[in-house]
Amino acid sequence: MRRTKLDKWIKDTEALPELSREGLEALQLKRLNETLERAAARGGVYAGYPRQLRSLEELQTLPFTTPEQLSERSGGFLLISQGNVERVISGATSGTTGAGKRVFYTREDMEDTVGFFAAGISEMLSAGERCLIAFPFTGPFGLGDLIARAVEKLGAEPVKAGYGVSWGQLCTLVRDTRPRCYIGFPAALLGLGRMYGPGFPIERSLVSADACPEGLMEELEKLTGSKPFPHYGSRECGLGGAVTCPAHEGMHLRENHIIAEIVDAGGKRLPPGEYGELVISTVGLRAMPLLRYRTGDYTRFLPPCPCGGVTRRIDRVSRRGEGPSMEKLDEALFRLPGLVDCRAEFDGVLKISARALEPGLEGDIERAVSACFPGLPMKPSCSLCSMEDGPMYPGKRHVLKGEKPGGKETG
Repeated sequence: MRRTKLDKWIKDTEALPELSREGLEALQLKRLNETLERAAARGGVYAGYPRQLRSLEELQTLPFTTPEQLSERSGGFLLISQGNVERVISGATSGTTGAGKRVFYTREDMEDTVGFFAAGISEMLSAGERCLIAFPFTGPFGLGDLIARAVEKLGAEPVKAGYGVSWGQLCTLVRDTRPRCYIGFPAALLGLGRMYGPGFPIERSLVSADACPEGLMEELEKLTGSKPFPHYGSRECGLGGAVTCPAHEGMHLRENHIIAEIVDAGGKRLPPGEYGELVISTVGLRAMPLLRYRTGDYTRFLPPCPCGGVTRRIDRVSRRGEGPSMEKLDEALFRLPGLVDCRAEFDGVLKISARALEPGLEGDIERAVSACFPGLPMKPSCSLCSMEDGPMYPGKRHVLKGEKPGGKETG
């Protein structure tokens, strides 16, 4: 089996004669201490932290950074002057009513992300091929633009579909350009393939930005004839964090730039194999490195990869919260052959709105959901999906929370 290309990218990027576990951890400690020195010199949120740690084990003595802190004091995490900021990603965090998180990047931060993206994408894309990019294009150094640059870096041609257009527009674009690869949301790929019908040309896919439940992955494999390559990323880790190799068993971490931990609810580190919250220290970022940032994402470390790679792997990533899980709903519902897309809301009753190749799937939907959530009151509806329709979520899939007694809308 071919070794993950991420390892070669790290070796070449860091000018290492070879990549070993010991060498990678020495690099992480060096970058961690450089970050601590910079933070002490700059002031801000991390000003009172020690300037040096003797080992990576000592990292767990530092406090956690929380999403709330990042929302309230984004500027306090910045370690460079505003004039050297190339890109800012802003947005309200889910479930909060205060200021949204702002994450800052230098041009070098973004170029590193392009390199990481190219390494991951190269597992499925070859020079001369076309690749459909179904993520938003928001200008220079936006997510779509970074992916397109990575595709071009590999000598391939990006087909810039964007996100939020209709199924008809997407089908026409695919019919005209005949891309063999796809990068985008997993559920949107399945919906596109089912709306397109026979002759769908996409054979390989890198899917990201959403949970990748097993049922959905199996349906994508049936659609394209190959296993998808899941990717994990977030604005806090520079958009690119971990990516799947040809073994298709977990995702290799971008460990030259990210130190990862898995912790329990009380913040205690967990050993490999145990599920907990992913905590990241982004010591490779120049503008705004974060120390022990609690992502709110849940996963576990996997054993060494069958591909022989040095980089650690994380398992499938999920979110936790009150009410039904969208991941579990997608796991069950996308196994229904005619389903194109669905949207869920919960206010004590689970309301599922679905679009399908044929209407009338309410009974199948109710049976599938009842198997996941026995006894949960629900109200399914299903309509015929048309070419004028598009994906039912503007971004990440989640259960929308409705009105609660004595409260207000929180979704």
